[in-house]
Amino acid sequence: VWPSLVNVVSDAFTGSAAVGGFLGATFAYAFNKGVGRGLYSNEAGQGSAPIAHAAARTDQPVSEGMVSILEPFIDTIIICTLTGLVILSSGVWLEKHENQFQQFDTNVVTGVWTDTAEQDRAALFDYLNGRDSKIESFSGTIEVVEGVLQPGPYTLLHNRSVAEGVLIGSVDRRFTGTLTVNRGNIENDVVLTGKSLIHSAALTSEAFTRSAFGDYGRYVVALVLLLFAFSTAVAWSYYGDRAVVYLVGTAWLTPYRLTYVLGFFFAAIADTSLIWLIAAITVAFMTIPNLIAILLLRKEMKQAIADYWQDFESGR
Repeated sequence: VWPSLVNVVSDAFTGSAAVGGFLGATFAYAFNKGVGRGLYSNEAGQGSAPIAHAAARTDQPVSEGMVSILEPFIDTIIICTLTGLVILSSGVWLEKHENQFQQFDTNVVTGVWTDTAEQDRAALFDYLNGRDSKIESFSGTIEVVEGVLQPGPYTLLHNRSVAEGVLIGSVDRRFTGTLTVNRGNIENDVVLTGKSLIHSAALTSEAFTRSAFGDYGRYVVALVLLLFAFSTAVAWSYYGDRAVVYLVGTAWLTPYRLTYVLGFFFAAIADTSLIWLIAAITVAFMTIPNLIAILLLRKEMKQAIADYWQDFESGR
């Protein structure tokens, strides 16, 4: 655990070097991902949690605000920290695992590169982090025979790692033909599988298999995710309900609810990275106006807090 904590603190300011199958990340990349996931996790500054707390019966809004402070502390500081330590201490974040590639995280580059040679890792690190690099995105065609990519002047990357053992097509129907690649993106509608780094729920599930639970650890994660997803879906549905009623009235509740439900079907088949990108954009749409409102109402909030503590100290 302690080495993992040291890595968290040191890499937070210096970025992660290429190690194992991981090709490294800069401070800017780590900061961007960390802040984005943190905001989505604890809803800090978004103005969403007050929708639920506003329904509480209390004479002291500051008192209810004190209760709401516990939410980001438990969710982010405790739960997310423990989850991160499990992943880091297990070492699975450095290992390549068999998985189905997501198109959003797949990229083809020119040249043949490996993650075992020091110079190759350095060049790939620069490319993935937007620095000047001799590596360029590949454009052209790739021949595939019975699902196997034919050798050529290209390297396939997935999840910031060099993909291995890549197969094209489903298990019972391997693809044979030509893949068209434009600026690193495969334009064919095909399924890619192979070994690469993994992230999100798949990474957490794999990490828990290294625990005392063994292979049953992935089922523990699946159960926890099910409960978390259900509670999150209910909570955000309520937030949206109240916002729609406040903005446009009850007549728009049914269209909103239908759109909300349809969103789950889209998210179930879309790339995870695309969903994270959409989440980051929508979080910004909520956070920026709310922070402006907080800034404008800072005097009223400061006075309310002062009155609350004055009443608290006087025993009222």
